[in-house]
Amino acid sequence: MLEKGLTGSNLYKGWMAFLLCLIGVGVLSYSQQYQYGLGYTGMSRDVSWGLYISQFTFLVGVAAGGLMLVLPYYVHDYKAFGRITILGEFMAIGAVVMCLLFIMADLGQPIRALNVMLHPTTHSMLFYDMIVLNGYLILNVLCGWVVLNAHQKGVKYPKWIKPFIYLSIPWAISIHTVTAFLYCGLPGRHFWLTAILAPRFLASAFAAGPALLMIIAMILKRTTKFDIGREAQDKLVTIIGYAALVNFFFVGCELFVGYYSNLPGHMHTLDYLFFGLEHDGHMYNNLVPFMRFSTVAGLVGIPLLFISRSQKSDGMLVAACSLVFVSLWIDKGLGLVLGGFVPNPLNYITEYYPSIGEIAITVGIWATGFFVMSLLYKIAITVTLESES
Repeated sequence: MLEKGLTGSNLYKGWMAFLLCLIGVGVLSYSQQYQYGLGYTGMSRDVSWGLYISQFTFLVGVAAGGLMLVLPYYVHDYKAFGRITILGEFMAIGAVVMCLLFIMADLGQPIRALNVMLHPTTHSMLFYDMIVLNGYLILNVLCGWVVLNAHQKGVKYPKWIKPFIYLSIPWAISIHTVTAFLYCGLPGRHFWLTAILAPRFLASAFAAGPALLMIIAMILKRTTKFDIGREAQDKLVTIIGYAALVNFFFVGCELFVGYYSNLPGHMHTLDYLFFGLEHDGHMYNNLVPFMRFSTVAGLVGIPLLFISRSQKSDGMLVAACSLVFVSLWIDKGLGLVLGGFVPNPLNYITEYYPSIGEIAITVGIWATGFFVMSLLYKIAITVTLESES
């Protein structure tokens, strides 16, 4: 089936060529980082996790969001998700590939990744994060490919694959739970030291992943004959909307605990994120515009989701999903990770600004993930349309 991804329309070829150009820029920038070291980035002693790890954290949620499609279709036999489930599994593959590439970029020297396997530290959350991420990637490749191959032959997928499908459901929860434990297991960072971080991660994942998938599905609907169907579309809107609302509720809980309880460790970071934090006569506020935009985008995007469903407007739906996705990307991909370093345990403030090379590498990794997803989607759509015709 791989050959089906190598042919297509001029639009498809142009899109893939564009992604390859972005990947090339990322590779060139990474070659500079490889030679120079992590000093090539904007990270420092006080901000040791920057753009790479923030993107990794967000994309783990995008990968885990595929659970909201696998669970209804395979466990509850919800036939309306028949067309979109394979897209969710292939989106998870692209997202996990990006996660692993961001980890490699953050390590500086890729060979350091072997230390996790050659010298495992079983009490470290990083060890378990390596297991769950690679395991989830293998599960999605196996399940997605076997199901698609059966669909191409016009038969039901084999029974032996069902245990792996069922295993992928708790595994999807585990990848983001373990990622949350990486943060809330650090007692020196008060902003991350909260028991609801894992539920908050999962709520945002179940909104961001399906939101991105909905945007992709609407693009495919316009550019190909592939339509996920109105029933699946409406149900997905419900999932995105309520998951986003739950995420906002958890953020509200964090605000209440920080300000009502007057906890300095929480208050200072929240002040820095939303209002700016003054220290030694200088105002630090580089994330304030992003966080305020994230809040507004979420508050506008969520009601717009339900309005678009009632009016059956695909254009409004894409706009709503885009607002929700960007809102969650800023909240978790920038604010939560970068804000956790302000102030540091010694109460000093070091603001983080990514370098141009760091941004180029980040864009290149995102392009790699979309290249993988585009290739897999081309195969899946071609097989689906051929089997139906």
